[in-house]
Amino acid sequence: MSVSYFPYATTIAPMPIDHRLRLSSPADILAAIPYLLGFHPADSLVVIGLEYVAVRVATRWDLPLPPGALDDLLPLLAREKADATILAAFGPATLTAPALDDAVRFLSTTGIGVHDALRAHDGRYWSHLRPCPPDGVHYDAEAHPVAAEAVVRGMVALPDREAMERTVAPAIGPAREAMNRATEQAEREVWGWVEKADPAAYLADGIARVRSAVESYERGVRLSDDDAARLGLALWMIRVRDEAWTLIDDRPAHMTLWRDLTRRLSPHLVTPAASLLAASAWRMGDCALASMALDRALKAEPRYTMALILTEAIARLLTPQDVGDRMPTPEQLDREMGPPLMSWFTPILQRITDPDLVPHR
Repeated sequence: MSVSYFPYATTIAPMPIDHRLRLSSPADILAAIPYLLGFHPADSLVVIGLEYVAVRVATRWDLPLPPGALDDLLPLLAREKADATILAAFGPATLTAPALDDAVRFLSTTGIGVHDALRAHDGRYWSHLRPCPPDGVHYDAEAHPVAAEAVVRGMVALPDREAMERTVAPAIGPAREAMNRATEQAEREVWGWVEKADPAAYLADGIARVRSAVESYERGVRLSDDDAARLGLALWMIRVRDEAWTLIDDRPAHMTLWRDLTRRLSPHLVTPAASLLAASAWRMGDCALASMALDRALKAEPRYTMALILTEAIARLLTPQDVGDRMPTPEQLDREMGPPLMSWFTPILQRITDPDLVPHR
């Protein structure tokens, strides 16, 4: 099943001070939601969890809701210490009204209050719980003062989910042709490493490339095509990939680096980089982007363990904090995995020799 059909959960609190918005009306809430999610939702149910008056979590589902879609919501709200919710459904009444009914009914059994349940469509909204004019109340999400304030505070709302998907889509045209040439050269270099029969040296080189790339993107310096291709191949050595995974923290450079490589790498090589983008985005609370990155990762390699782990975590509405203590340090990885073996080259060689995987260039 494509990750696109799983619920997207976006943990946004505690929000950075410079991103906090003051919301005091239904129109304020509806105008803020695209900035909480990163894009303007359509045919969607959004549940906002509150602790006192602070937003703790915002979670979005595609509509119509599949059976059992809300089952993991209660554990999420409990973990985030949410004691109340606001619901918002976007789309025509035939789609959104049943979803709101289901969500209100589900939450009524949990003891978690519902401040309001809003239905929004074509620039108008209705409340499921409060008196409202039959033809709804007009609002303009894009022209609303909350939207302007969000932009000033550095928040972004893309036009729709498709626009966000394009930010992780494969590069095309001259950029793709240049990366194809760099990839062919990097693949020839891998064979040179294999002929040396020194996996430890290749591992050391790959780890150094990971650390150097993160430092480069912190300085705003982008990898060359040649270095991007070399790193993309090295990530297929699991220990190199795991080094990059353990290094991920709250610095934006990680997400910038792995998003860039997800776009630039040849589609048959993208899986580790896209999985690292997913891990970075998930840590930053952007599970919509994480899910889209996982789509790309699993399209290229449906059995890739890291991507499957992250897919399951997001589907269960887990947060990075729920599993953070389980991540090993680089030193622990070295102890657990032992000395490098020639077999560590196998995943790389499979990607560059299997005729079913290698694209015709």
